Amino acid sequence: MLTYSELKEMAAIKPDEKFFINLYLNVNPLTNPKGDYVIHFKNMVKELSEKISKDTEKKIKNAFVKIESYLKASKREFKKGVALICSSDLEIWKNYYFSLPVKNELIVDNTPYIKPLLFLLNNYPRCAVLLVDKELAKFFIVHLGELQEYTELFTPDIPGKHKKGDWFSLSQKRFERHIDHHVDLHIKEVVKALVDFLNKESINSIIVGGSEDAIKKIKNILPQTILKKIISTFHAEMFVNEKEVLDKTLKILEELGNEKGKGLVEELITRAMKNSMAVIGIEDVLNKLREGNVKELVFLKDLTTAGFKCTNCNFLTAQEIKSCPYCTGKFEEVHYLIDYAAQKAVEQDALIEVITKSDELLKTGGIGAFLRF
Repeated sequence: MLTYSELKEMAAIKPDEKFFINLYLNVNPLTNPKGDYVIHFKNMVKELSEKISKDTEKKIKNAFVKIESYLKASKREFKKGVALICSSDLEIWKNYYFSLPVKNELIVDNTPYIKPLLFLLNNYPRCAVLLVDKELAKFFIVHLGELQEYTELFTPDIPGKHKKGDWFSLSQKRFERHIDHHVDLHIKEVVKALVDFLNKESINSIIVGGSEDAIKKIKNILPQTILKKIISTFHAEMFVNEKEVLDKTLKILEELGNEKGKGLVEELITRAMKNSMAVIGIEDVLNKLREGNVKELVFLKDLTTAGFKCTNCNFLTAQEIKSCPYCTGKFEEVHYLIDYAAQKAVEQDALIEVITKSDELLKTGGIGAFLRF
C-alpha cells in the first residue's frame, strides 16, 4: 500500500547515472478485456524509444523486458490501476495496485516520478485505525478499500491478575493500582506513537477499536487536535484478524460516506438544474468529458450502462449512431460505459466520487459531473 513515508524516501533519491522507469497504467479488466494494457505498454515503449538516445535505450532495455513479463504474469492481482517505479538496474522496484483507474504514462528520468501518487494520497483521503488494549496496540492504514498494518506497540511486564492468599503479594487495592499505573504508562506510549504516526502520514481521520476501557483511556488523554480526528470507535479483541478489522472499518466509512454523499448529490443536482457548473445524465457527462471540462465525476457504485465507443478517436456515447460525428470512424458496442467514462475523467486529471446509494441520483440517471468552467 502507498504511504507518505515511502514517497518521502523516493523523493529523497538524488540523481545519479542510473535511470528510473515510471509506469502508470490502466489495467481495468472491463476496459481491457483481452489484456490490452500490455499492448498499450508496448506502444508507449515504442513512442518513448523514438525520443531518447540509443545509449539511454540500451541502459533501460532489460527493465522494459522485466516490466512486460510482470504485466503478463500479474493479471489476477490487478484491479483498475497500477503504478510501477523501478531503477534501470532493477535494484529498486516499487509497484502499487489501485481500485481507481490511473492516467497512462511512461516516463524515464534519473529520479522517480511520484506526482500521480501524490495526487492519489492528497485527493482520496486515508484513514488510520488504532486497535488497542492494556498492553498491545496495532496501527493500520485504510486507503481505497485496502488495509495495511503500519506498526505495532507492545508494552511488556504489565502485571496480571492478583492471586488471593499469596503471602508475598501486595494488598488487593495496592496491586490493582499497580496494574492501573502500568496500563496508564502503556496508553501514554500509545498516544505518543499515534501522534507520531498521524504526523508522518498526514492522516486526518482515525477509527479506534478495542476494549471499552482502553478506548476510554485513550480518548481521555488525547490532545484536542487529535481527539477531533476520531470519526468513530468499535469494540474488538486484539486477536481479531485483518479482514475483520477491514470489514468493520469499511462499514463505518460507508455509513459516514453515505451522509457526505447526500450533501454532494444535493449540490450536484441543484447546480445542474440551475445550469451552474454541473451536469447530470450520461450523455451530458460524456459531452463534457469530450470537451475536457469535467472537474469531478460522480456516479453510483453499482451503475452499469452499455454504449458505444469510436474505434478511431475513442469518442463515447450512449446513443446508437452510424458513424462518429467527429472523425467519421466506426463504433463498437461497449458494455461498461461508466468504466470508460471514469478512465477518460482520470486521463484529464479529474476527481472521481463513487456514491454507494442515492435514490435522488438514480432518478437523474445515476451519474453527473462538476465542471471546470
